[in-house]
Amino acid sequence: MPPGSVVNEARLRADLSIGRTPIREALQRLAHENLVRSVPHRGTFVTDVNITDLARITEVRVVLEGCAAHLAAERLGAADRAAISELLDVLQAGRVTDQRDLMKLDQEIHRRIYRAARNSLLEGTLERYFNLSLRLWYLVLDHEVRLLEAVEEHTELLRAVLAGDGARAERCMSNHVSGFELEIRKVLVER
Repeated sequence: MPPGSVVNEARLRADLSIGRTPIREALQRLAHENLVRSVPHRGTFVTDVNITDLARITEVRVVLEGCAAHLAAERLGAADRAAISELLDVLQAGRVTDQRDLMKLDQEIHRRIYRAARNSLLEGTLERYFNLSLRLWYLVLDHEVRLLEAVEEHTELLRAVLAGDGARAERCMSNHVSGFELEIRKVLVER
């Protein structure tokens, strides 16, 4: 749903074949995540996206995702090591050919690193902010992105985590998140 659009509860109930209560509970969660805004006697609206929101989200993500990458490098267990190695293989095999491939793989990489940090509170917080970032990414799906650079950033990040180099992993993640913000900012300014 585009920013500013009205959320039609009746249509959601019909489209999803579920009752009023689950829809209202879902909308309350979305409001808590700042994805929708409820206005009494007027309805529920998809919140707008702006550069200020992007900057605020990025401020949090740069610090916390850098921390998660650092912790993941230091706490990497066997299962996480295997999963991260598989993700690195996908990157190196050249299977990321478009924006949608990149978005899917980016989600897997970030979420795997959150898990590998072995801090459930940090993981929960990062999930929330990552979801807000995904919303921004969906807005720019049709624009050219720095695909090659993003693949290189992810490759360096995963290599640092696998090497157990927490400081390098933190730097790679922070640079990657900052690069994402710059890319999205360019598109938002053009709109």
